[in-house]
Amino acid sequence: MLDQARPRPAMTPLDLPAAWAITGAAPLAEGIGGQVWRARRRNGEPVVLKRVSPQAASDATYATAYLDWRQGQGAVRLLAVDGRWQMLEDAGDRTLTQVLDQEGDAAATLIAAEVLRVLHAPGTHRADGLQTMKDRFAALTTAAQSEGGLFAEADAWLKTLAGGPVQPLHGDLHHDNILFGARGWLGIDPHGLIGDPAYDAANLLYNPLERQDLRTDPERARRLAEVLAPAVQRPATAVLGYGFCHACLSAAWHLEDGDVAEAERSLATAQAIQAALKPA
Repeated sequence: MLDQARPRPAMTPLDLPAAWAITGAAPLAEGIGGQVWRARRRNGEPVVLKRVSPQAASDATYATAYLDWRQGQGAVRLLAVDGRWQMLEDAGDRTLTQVLDQEGDAAATLIAAEVLRVLHAPGTHRADGLQTMKDRFAALTTAAQSEGGLFAEADAWLKTLAGGPVQPLHGDLHHDNILFGARGWLGIDPHGLIGDPAYDAANLLYNPLERQDLRTDPERARRLAEVLAPAVQRPATAVLGYGFCHACLSAAWHLEDGDVAEAERSLATAQAIQAALKPA
C-alpha cells in the first residue's frame, strides 16, 4: 500500500524483468508499500511499475489476488508480477482529491460511490488469497486490551458488525487511490480483503488525511455514509460503524509505530464518526 505517496528524485530501476520490454521509466512516488515508476513498453504501451518494499511484501499477495479477481472491472489491471515487481495498467493521474479540492466534497463522494458500485459487482471466478477481517483488525484488538477507551468501544462495535455479508474488498479505497484516465475512474493500490462491503466505504470517511476539518466533522461523516451506503448495499449505520472502527484501527497502527500525534489525529476522527452514529 502506498500511503500518501510523495515525489522521488530521478532514478531508474535496474533489475526489471527483461520480458516486460520497458524502454523508459520515470519515478512517480514512494511510500511504505514501495517505489513506483510511470513507464513505457517497447510497443508504446504506457504502464506503471511498482517494486514492493520488503516491509510490505507479506501483504502484496493480498493485493495481487484482489486485482486478479477484479480483472480490470472498476480497478486497475494487473499485467504481470515477477518477484517484488508488479506491472500495472496506467490508470491516469487525476485523483479524487483533486476533484474534492476543485469541485467540492459532494462531487468527489458521488464519484467514489460509483467506483464502489463497479468494484462490488460480481467477479467471474472465485477470489482466493485475501486477508481476513480478523487479521486486518488485529492491532485494534490488541489496543482494546492494552489501552481500553475508544479502542475497546471500537472493538465492541466490530463484534456487533460481524454478522454482515461477506465479499472481496478493495480494502484501502480513499481519495488518492481513485484515479481518472483512459478507462474512466478506477480504484488502484488495493489491500485485498474478504469482509463486509460496508468496510470498503469506511476509509473515505477517514480521508483525505490532510483535511482534518473534514475528517472531524460529524455531519460530513453522516452525509458520506448516506451517499456511500447504497453503493455497497449496506445501511448507513454499518458504514459509520466501520468508519469508527477503521479510525481507531489507524490510531492503533500509529501507536505501534510510536507516532502519538498521528494517533491523536486518528482518534479525533474516530470521535467525530462516533458522534455521527448517535441519533440526530
